[in-house]
Amino acid sequence: MASIKDVAAEAGVSVATVSRVLNSHPSVSPDARARVLAAVHVLGYRPNAVARSLRTDRTRTLGLVISDVLNPYFTELARFVEEEARALGYSVIIGNADERPDLQEHHVRTLLDRRIDGLLVSPADGSSPLMPGAAGSGTPMVFVDRWIQGVDVPVVRADGRDAIRDLVAHLHRLGHRSLAIIAGPATTTTGNERVEAFREALREHGLALPDAYIGRGDYRADSGRHITERFLDLPEPPGIVFAADNPMALGALDAIRARGLRVPRDIGLAAFDDIPWFLHTDPPITAIAQPTGELGRAAVRALVDIVEGRSPQSVTLPARLVVRSSCGEHDSNRRNNL
Repeated sequence: MASIKDVAAEAGVSVATVSRVLNSHPSVSPDARARVLAAVHVLGYRPNAVARSLRTDRTRTLGLVISDVLNPYFTELARFVEEEARALGYSVIIGNADERPDLQEHHVRTLLDRRIDGLLVSPADGSSPLMPGAAGSGTPMVFVDRWIQGVDVPVVRADGRDAIRDLVAHLHRLGHRSLAIIAGPATTTTGNERVEAFREALREHGLALPDAYIGRGDYRADSGRHITERFLDLPEPPGIVFAADNPMALGALDAIRARGLRVPRDIGLAAFDDIPWFLHTDPPITAIAQPTGELGRAAVRALVDIVEGRSPQSVTLPARLVVRSSCGEHDSNRRNNL
């Protein structure tokens, strides 16, 4: 394996010059930089990242702990995080919490032990004993999508309140008056925020949200299926089920079809977290879309700002309603055209 001394000899420069080129130092002439890079290519030289990290106390590595890698929203978020980090010269190590607080803590602890430069986390719940201590000890940290109350780190997230208000207004215009929600866990910020936004939006139209029309899921498909089955067993089932994430929406769709019912003829379905699959279901599902790419990129930039000594602010981006045909939209259009 070639050494930095071999590169210097091949390029006809000093070891210090090679080091400056490899670290993108500006005080190197274009000619010397070109010769060093050519020597690196010819010799197949690869810097020793471990040795460099010991010298600089930096690993150029970020950690990302996501709530559920099987959730397409988080898969896409991870993709944009990795893409932005790579553009800024960082690598990313990903840990999947699988919506389990204990597994989340394991990944956070492991990443901190690996001497990452900073940590991005979408918390599986709001009661982590580890992350407040990590943030308080000076570990660069940013929450993305979800956050933990009382932990003073930047939060990069989408605000879905206006989009939920738009959804409820849309459903009200279609004539729907009995709306139920499959909410996320009460231990998560998004679980509470979305159900409260839904309740407030209903109140604006003079509609109530009975306890029987609230189901607390765990952001997994099985919970969406079980809660929808309970809604369907009510003496007066709701006319619309709004699932607060896409796996629970797909679980709800399974439950509806298992009863021999049709969407939207027998019951309407809407979801938070739009995914490409929703365009191809029958019918295509009306959903609230988060700006996933912007969130991932903004989270990385905020974390790198902290790592490199800057002071970023929290970022809140708007979600938006995507109207399709799972709530009777086509039937309404047909009636309006008669």
